Amino acid sequence: MKFKRVLLKLSGEVLGGASGTGLDPEALSRVAKEIKEAAETKTEIAVVVGGGNFFRGLSEKGHAMNRVSADYIGMLGTVMNALALKDFLEAEGVAAEVMSAVEMPRLASLVQPLKAKRWLAKGKVVIFAGGTGHPFFSTDTTAALRAAEIGAEVVMKGTKVDGVYTADPMKDPNAKRLPELTYDEVLEKGLGVMDLTAITMCRQNGLKIMVFNMREAGNIAKVLKGEANCSIIG
Repeated sequence: MKFKRVLLKLSGEVLGGASGTGLDPEALSRVAKEIKEAAETKTEIAVVVGGGNFFRGLSEKGHAMNRVSADYIGMLGTVMNALALKDFLEAEGVAAEVMSAVEMPRLASLVQPLKAKRWLAKGKVVIFAGGTGHPFFSTDTTAALRAAEIGAEVVMKGTKVDGVYTADPMKDPNAKRLPELTYDEVLEKGLGVMDLTAITMCRQNGLKIMVFNMREAGNIAKVLKGEANCSIIG
């Protein structure tokens, strides 16, 4: 596999370290180093990061907050994560830019796909924040949308395991990894790789989805070079 341009989807919890909350300097440094290593393969890299390390929206039982308000708070969490990741990337000598779907001109550029493509072509890492700019959409859907807009070839979904399995490998020792699947198989089997809207958008735009283990050191570059396990959906 050789990709010219990819969209890396990271959960906010990855930046929270062991606790999965807030911002952990060691976790940020590790992720920045891994993105740098991946960029050295000459692959153009854009990133969409979630905000779950700051706010989990309506995931908690009994949560009384209005869904629209909750989603906007989550969007702001992604902006904080994007700004922090940019800072750590630049400390590693990697040029990076933040684009936000929520207008905040003093902190980030407004999302402009053509401008993002120009930055990527110059070797910059582009970090997309603010979700889609609208409530009711997940950051998985944001990743699919931004990947389609910038002409990426694949959405790289970093998870806790090295691919898609027939069952939860953390609970079922007989679970088997599925190296290749179709979009329809993911939907029909309810494998929960990404939400329905994201999977459908990837299928409509011919975007492959690569599921890999983000917890294993150096895996972003290893997967791009074909040196680590993953599952490809397409």
